[in-house]
Amino acid sequence: MTGEAPKPTPTEQLIQAFQQLLPDEAVLTDTEDLRPFECDGLSVYRRLPMVVVLPETVEQVQAIMRLCFAAKVPVVARGAGTGLSGGALPLEDGVLLSLAKFKQILDIDPQNAMATVQPGVRNLAISDAAAAHGLYYAPDPSSQIACTIGGNVAENSGGVHCLKYGLTVHNILQLKIVTVDGELLTIGSETLDSPGYDLLALMTGSEGMLGIFVEITVKLLAKPERAQVVLAAFDDVTKAGEAVGEIIAAGIIPAGLEMMDKLAIQAAEDFAHACYPRDAEAILLCELDGSNAEVSEQIMTVHKVLKQSGATEVRTAKDEAERQLFWKGRKSAFPAVGRISPDYYCMDGTIPRRQLPKVLRFMSELSNEYGLAVANVFHAGDGNLHPLILFDANTPGELQRTEEFGRRILEFCVEVGGTITGEHGVGMEKIDQMCVQFQSAELSQFHAIKKAFDPENLLNPGKAVPTLHRCAEFGAMHVHNGQLAHPELERF
Repeated sequence: MTGEAPKPTPTEQLIQAFQQLLPDEAVLTDTEDLRPFECDGLSVYRRLPMVVVLPETVEQVQAIMRLCFAAKVPVVARGAGTGLSGGALPLEDGVLLSLAKFKQILDIDPQNAMATVQPGVRNLAISDAAAAHGLYYAPDPSSQIACTIGGNVAENSGGVHCLKYGLTVHNILQLKIVTVDGELLTIGSETLDSPGYDLLALMTGSEGMLGIFVEITVKLLAKPERAQVVLAAFDDVTKAGEAVGEIIAAGIIPAGLEMMDKLAIQAAEDFAHACYPRDAEAILLCELDGSNAEVSEQIMTVHKVLKQSGATEVRTAKDEAERQLFWKGRKSAFPAVGRISPDYYCMDGTIPRRQLPKVLRFMSELSNEYGLAVANVFHAGDGNLHPLILFDANTPGELQRTEEFGRRILEFCVEVGGTITGEHGVGMEKIDQMCVQFQSAELSQFHAIKKAFDPENLLNPGKAVPTLHRCAEFGAMHVHNGQLAHPELERF
């Protein structure tokens, strides 16, 4: 007598439903197929998802979300996986929804200076497509050759030109979003303003916790008549930090104002051969753009300010090729540092510009305390720091010391009036530091917003916003000599 076949488990039933909806190659369940999705750019956190699905139409995304909502299965959306905060870390009992196949530029509208794209389109591809019309997309993260616009919106990415032209939130007009239960919403509009609450700003930087982006309309800008970079070398990092504030105080808003310290300079020079002064303790890259007359006047002012601030060398890119070379060095800094250390931990905090010298001194003290070198590369103009802590994960205890080092940098950013992130997001990496930055009432409001969009907590759960219970535990762990390391945690 033949027995009945065992009844499929709920997981098997869900996977079977996906297989009926999508082609076989778009539903991944084998371990070797899941492995590429186990982490994002923060590779110290790794986890295999239950299943990976790769839809290619909005209708398929809607159907996937309806199935997951009915089964109460969590979903983590993923783009190119270049994020650096563990925001795309999958769940062992959840679905990893990859938007890699959503890579079409749907429309370039030069008359209205905007483009409509799918979330899997690479950041740089938008500017490439718009170039024929004399237009470009301003936000330019260092990973722009690989990162996707959907991830940029999820993390509210910036880049070297965000000082003058803003972050992602300032450069998008409209989003089409699939909700947790499969509905399709249009947030914002193709005009400069729309009635009702500003949900567009709410969605930008929401880290995949409120909806799945399936279409994005971005603003395009006209290419300036002229853009030129001034490179200034300093024999002291503090002087370079002070020069940043002096440039802004002179009434100039550069298109980009970047800073690198000696370790970063030497690594970038060895990698990109950008003609950086290897003996400098720090360099500033100051890009000015606009009309010919405007740029000429501003360059003279910037040269004067830099000299008065103690620059040992000031030079201006002689042509477009040298300008691109200067930027190549800066944008190559992260991979360049990867060549000189087995591992590095890329931090992301933001401070008021006036606090830059103080924070640089503090990081130098921590570097000596922990015995770990730091390469500083950051958007100095808007105070967005990216210290790279060099370490070796194969040395017992070194990863833990590195994470503690990074935690103290972020908490010091808050102490001086800044924030724990500028563009990388919170994800898994900084969730405990949210307890330092926000009070219980603020965190409760964050959870209320999350519940309004995702009542079952199925969209990227456990990321970005900590529970009050977690914050209480975090506070208890950081008690020294009977006192909290951070008195503000007493509110929990």
